[in-house]
Order: sequence, then structure tokens, then C-alpha cells
Amino acid sequence: MLNNEMLFGVALGIENPLYIEKVMFDKEAGELHIHINFVKGSKFKCSVCGRDGLPVYDTEEKIWRHLNFFQYKCFLHFRTPRSNCPEHGVHLINVPWANKSSGFTMLFEALVMCLAKEMPISAIADMVDEHDTRIWRIIRSYVTKAYTEQSFEEVRSIGVDETSSKKGHNYISIFADMINGKVIYATEGKDSNTIANFADELLRHDAKPEQISEVSMDMSPAFISGVNNDLPKASVTFDKFHVIKKLNEALDEVRREEQKTNPLLRRSRYVWLKNPGNLRKSESEKLESLSHANLKTGKVYRMKLIFQDIYNTQKNQVAAEVAIKQWLSWASRSRIEPVKEFARLVKSHYKGILHYFESGLTNGVIEGINSRIQEAKRRAKGYRNIKNFITMVYLEAGQLNFT
Repeated sequence: MLNNEMLFGVALGIENPLYIEKVMFDKEAGELHIHINFVKGSKFKCSVCGRDGLPVYDTEEKIWRHLNFFQYKCFLHFRTPRSNCPEHGVHLINVPWANKSSGFTMLFEALVMCLAKEMPISAIADMVDEHDTRIWRIIRSYVTKAYTEQSFEEVRSIGVDETSSKKGHNYISIFADMINGKVIYATEGKDSNTIANFADELLRHDAKPEQISEVSMDMSPAFISGVNNDLPKASVTFDKFHVIKKLNEALDEVRREEQKTNPLLRRSRYVWLKNPGNLRKSESEKLESLSHANLKTGKVYRMKLIFQDIYNTQKNQVAAEVAIKQWLSWASRSRIEPVKEFARLVKSHYKGILHYFESGLTNGVIEGINSRIQEAKRRAKGYRNIKNFITMVYLEAGQLNFT
């Protein structure tokens, strides 16, 4: 019949020459303490090279937090041997229940990693009654190891975008594989150095900057400069949704200016920013009424729909180029300054806008990733520092393999 020590030994997988020496339960503190020892005269392996049959040099008392025993905290205590390797000197042996230098058992860490994608870290810390900095240390250790082992040898097409760890500030840049839809790099900042950092990171993952042939991004001058300098073989596609957003901004500028002299335009902002198919019945009726008022805003709205239609209907670069040039000619003659300013923007980014009709790339993939990241951020109510935020980005969207 099993006694307490034997029972816990079986449950923990403790094997000769290790054994459970004693089990102590402190009901007042709400803690279970399991003490492990080894048979006198046992020999162990070097934790550096694996050389076997080494005698014990001395011991060091170590404690690990284990999974709760029912509602009680559980700790493993081990008088851990240090072996003396002729080649590598004195080192603590590796124990089968924990990673080196960790204060938690692997089963405890596995529980934390399972919960980390489903709930805020602060909630996990409360659940297991540990400080959240210790929980973050576990997560960061596993994420760093899994990310380091990833290969980007097959990556050719990427998307890059920025996102914030807190509302309105503390930006990071995210790089995604457009084929697999996963984050392959995240770094603090949103300047041209982020592209240089990404190029350096490729070298650490069986890849090189020259293999990147396509980049989808917005019209950020910093990103443009970085790609030109550090991704020499990449063709740029400016995200069509970002381009249309700029045209919507021009439309809204015209509306705000015209509204000053025409009260009909009050409370009509979202009518003009939506496409006809997305309007509610009341909005559609209002648009129909405004369309008969000979407004500049109405003219720009029609120009926007025609520009959007180029993206939707033109199937190759040649046809798209003809349509865009015709539209630019119309915009230049419009005598509406925000529209003319948008036309100048298109001309200055012409190659990257036109390249969409060859690459077909948009930032839709990375925007989807960003939505998931922002949802995780909302659940967590923000992150204490950028390092934690980037760790969560990899955990949420890096498709990491935790073996």
C-alpha cells in the first residue's frame, strides 16, 4: 500500500536515485511542501555536456512553485546536487520537473502558458497568487525561445504597420508574413530604423533582406525610406485602404469648409464617408436629398466613388494606369484644393499605388492581426511596458510552437 511519500513520488514522476523524503502540510498558511532527496552515493550527469557518472560535489537547497494541490499552494524542495565535471567544473544538475534557473515547475509554467492567450496576465497572477512580474517572466522566457527557433527562410512578401500599446502613444511596428498571416517581427517605434532592425532580424532566422520581394504598407515617409535603404529587392504596394482614407480626409475637409455657409451639411459627415451600399435607410434618403443641392461636397463624393471603382474594376496595370491618369486630370481641373492636394499625393506615390494592380496586396492581413492585438490590449487594460506588449503580440499572432 502506498504511503504519502510514495504516492506523491508516483504523481510527480520521481525516480531512483531521487525519492520523496517528507511531505508537510501547513493548513494555516494554505501550503503543501514536498521535500525531495537523493540516495547517498548517487552519481549524476554534468548539466553542461551530459557526461554521466559524476560524484556529488556539494548540494544547494532549491524551491520550486508547483501546481496547486486542490486550493493550496504547492512547493517542491530539493537538496540539489552539484556535480564536478573535469571539463566544465562545478554545476547544479538538471532536475526533471523544471527548466534551468526557473523557480517554477514545468507543469506550473504550462498552465500559465495555456491561460496567457485566454485571459489578462494580471488575472492569472491573482488566480495563482503570484506577482504578475513573475508570470511575465515565464511567458517571456517561452516566447523568446520559441521565436528564436523560427525560420523565415521562405518569407518573400511582408506587410508592415504600426500600432500603439497605449491610447495615442508608445507605438510599435509590426511585420507580418502575408502568406501565413503571422507576425514575424515586432519592435518599438515607427521610424525608418524599424525597417533596418527587421532586416537585421532576418539574418538571425535563416533569411536575408534581399529575399523580400514585396512589401505592403501605408504611405509613411519613414517606412518608405527604410524599405528603400534596407530591403533593396522589394517592390512597394501602398495599401489601397490607406489611399482611400486619404481621399476621405480630403472629402471631409471640403464638407467642413462648405458647411460654414451651407447648413444643409450639418450632421452629414458619416453620410459622405460611407459607400452607398453601407448607408442606413435614413442616411440614404439624406444623401439623395443632398445630391440635388449642387454641393462641392457632392462633387467630391462622386469623385471618391469613381476613384474607388478603379480599384474594384481594373484587372491589370495598363488599364488601371489609364483610369488613374484620367481621374488625376479631372482632379487637377476641379479647382477644389483638398482634391488637388490628394492628386499630388497620388502622383508622388504613383509607382506604389499602381503596383497594387500587379501584386494585389493590401494590409488587410495585418489589419486583422492588429484587431486581435488591440482586443488583447483591451482585455488587459493596457501593458506596463513595451517589452510586455511585444511579448503579447508574438504570443497572440506569432504562431509560435511551444514544445
